[in-house]
Amino acid sequence: MLGRRVPARRVVGRRTPRTHSLRTKLTLINVVLLALGITIATGVSLFALKHYLLQNIDTELTMSRDGLQRTELTVNQIESLSSLATIVERISPRRPGTGMLPPPESVFVLVDERRRPINFAGIVVTERQRALARAVSDPAELSRDGGIREVTVDGDPYRVVAARLSDGTTVLISSSTKAVQRSLLLAFKFDAAFGALLLVLLAMITLMGANRTLRPLGDMVETATAIAEGDLTRRVPGRRDPVTEIEQLRLALNAMLQQVESAYVTRERSETQLRRFVADASHELRTPLSAIRGYLQLYEKGMLGEPAERARALARMTGEADRMGRLVDELLTLARLDQRPVLRLRPVDLSRLVRDAADDLRAQQPDRPLDVAAAGSMLVQADESGLRQVIGNLLANIRTHTPADAPVRVELGRSAEGVVRLCVSDEGPGMTHEDADRIFDRFFRAGGGGAGSGLGMAIVHAVVRSHGGEVAIRTSPGTGLSVTVTLPR
Repeated sequence: MLGRRVPARRVVGRRTPRTHSLRTKLTLINVVLLALGITIATGVSLFALKHYLLQNIDTELTMSRDGLQRTELTVNQIESLSSLATIVERISPRRPGTGMLPPPESVFVLVDERRRPINFAGIVVTERQRALARAVSDPAELSRDGGIREVTVDGDPYRVVAARLSDGTTVLISSSTKAVQRSLLLAFKFDAAFGALLLVLLAMITLMGANRTLRPLGDMVETATAIAEGDLTRRVPGRRDPVTEIEQLRLALNAMLQQVESAYVTRERSETQLRRFVADASHELRTPLSAIRGYLQLYEKGMLGEPAERARALARMTGEADRMGRLVDELLTLARLDQRPVLRLRPVDLSRLVRDAADDLRAQQPDRPLDVAAAGSMLVQADESGLRQVIGNLLANIRTHTPADAPVRVELGRSAEGVVRLCVSDEGPGMTHEDADRIFDRFFRAGGGGAGSGLGMAIVHAVVRSHGGEVAIRTSPGTGLSVTVTLPR
């Protein structure tokens, strides 16, 4: 039976957001802000320039109107004065280049009461004057108002005022503002060109400054890439002129990378130690278990027929069980110390513990030379059972790994700062530097063999560290071993 074919479903992927360079963003922001500032400054300056130029034109027009109205002349009187001025101009003409610059282009026209332009001084009214008269709808109203009006004459802008003469005639006086527009256009072109040049220069300077300032970020990317590829020793290099924020980021990143590298190395070391610990513990436990299993198999097969053989096998099994029990107890002690338990601290006389341990060593090895410098009483705040185990393990290590006639010295003292130091030294064979570096490793035995479980010195180190102290060793082949335990005040 054929199943129904399911149509393929079209999978629409998510659009990948476009990324923008930080340099580009900084450049665009600076350029936009400068362009906005230039635009506002240009607008304000052009507005002020236009107001200033128009105010000058309006002032001239107002002065002309006011002066004409104050004379209270008629059209005929003005024509007579104009003829006299023409004669004076012909007798003593003004030399070129003297005096003020000529005023802007102006147009004036006389308008009668019917608002019709009239001839003046024998001059026929021109088309521009007629256009000016048509542009002003009510000249009389403009003269009474005393204001200034803006009109368009033949497509050109003009500012116009009106003055009423004594005979009822109205004079329209106007000045072209086309020169003002040309000036504004020229100023706008200059400002636009200068602003564009500033924007280009700002963009280039911003890009160069951003490249220089953000170069440490590129170093961080390279460092992160190298670390991702496995080079945990890489760090972000410093720069000659660092930026405060980026330098703080660099220092924080390097500190974090140092922590990451330390954590990675610690984890690798811990994993290696754990694998070695599991292998050593398995080996140590397997040996007594194999011995016990072997004797049990001999007993089951009836190969231990004699009472003496059965007693010897039972004694061996009991010894291996005791050995396995001690090993388990030591492992439990180390596991408890690794969990940083709360110690039951109380005043402990350390001198008494040292003397008791020395007496035990003398009882076990009466022929060993033993010198103890722990007279009097020395109280410390500590866990008594832990300190007993520390001193006992140190002396047990000497008893196991040194000849029975090797001298031993135990010294106990307190410094001026209140720090307690316990030094246990022997004149045995000593250790190599390679073995000394691993003396506190679990299940380590100097030379790869020897008696003991290899956990004694590890327990010493763990107990002393739980009390906030330190353990130091000094040894070399043929010069013996010296272990110094330092307990804080």
